[in-house]
Amino acid sequence: MANVTSLSWSQIKGGPRQPKAAMLVQPDAMTRLIALFSFILLALPGLAAAQDRERPFVSERIVVEARGRGPDVILIPGLASTGDVWARTAARLDDDYRVHIVSIRGFGDVPPGQNQDGALVIPVAAELRRYIAERGLERPAVIGHSMGGLVALRAAADAGRDRRNPIGRVMVVDATPFFPALISPGATSGDVEPIAQIAYQALLLLGDAALRNQPTLIGRELGGAADSVFGSLGWQGGDRQVLAQGLYEVMTTDLRHRLPDITAPVTVVYGWSPDDTNPRARLDAAFQAAYRSLRAPARFERIEGAEHMVMIDQPQRFLAAVGRFLG
Repeated sequence: MANVTSLSWSQIKGGPRQPKAAMLVQPDAMTRLIALFSFILLALPGLAAAQDRERPFVSERIVVEARGRGPDVILIPGLASTGDVWARTAARLDDDYRVHIVSIRGFGDVPPGQNQDGALVIPVAAELRRYIAERGLERPAVIGHSMGGLVALRAAADAGRDRRNPIGRVMVVDATPFFPALISPGATSGDVEPIAQIAYQALLLLGDAALRNQPTLIGRELGGAADSVFGSLGWQGGDRQVLAQGLYEVMTTDLRHRLPDITAPVTVVYGWSPDDTNPRARLDAAFQAAYRSLRAPARFERIEGAEHMVMIDQPQRFLAAVGRFLG
């Protein structure tokens, strides 16, 4: 190795200095250089966004599986259900849409995370909006069943109020902004609170299977339309604390005052029966009254022969309704 003290200045600098003329960039080369820099500046944001979309979404509230290509559709399950209840719907949509299948932590076999503590609907709705923002979804369609319908309505109302990360359209499936109003139009959260507390404690003590399989004070109080509230209870079970909190919030959450904040068009799909002895034969007026305070009138689709689990009870009719909603 040469002694540093013996190196000439040109050797230290990496060789003899080039004449100025040799350092000039020719016009054609300059044009290509500018084009390259322009491409990089334009492409980098898109590449970064693509990387964000591919990066796993980490949440203590929800788990999301995304598949397919096209306009974005978000599917939210109801109480005690995971994203598995949307299997048939997602399979029909993912050829033409980018489908985002949500599972709420604590339902089914999904670990509860932070859903074990405190409220459920509001933080889950906020986390759904965070997902929309981080994934850069542009005006996604959101479909929510039962408690998932409450989450969809809350997220749409918050998006409409603060005008960030707007939701394109909303479908609520067998859900209303205040479930007890289906049974008693004049009911308030205060009226339902004592029954909701009993339901909460019963779920904690007995578990969802026991509550579902035996006559309860809750069922007697709510009457024949109780399937609107409890129809999905025990579908896949879950963490007792999360189930109890979810049931309590389904019974007491009242979003009717937030409906004017929703700017997205709303479609309401619900199970219906032509049999006058079936309580679902009398739900038309109740659903229409529940959404009366929306800015724009909701579109209603009743699915004959379906109970609370509309997408499972009448899958073909439900898929046809989804097609009209997205079309």
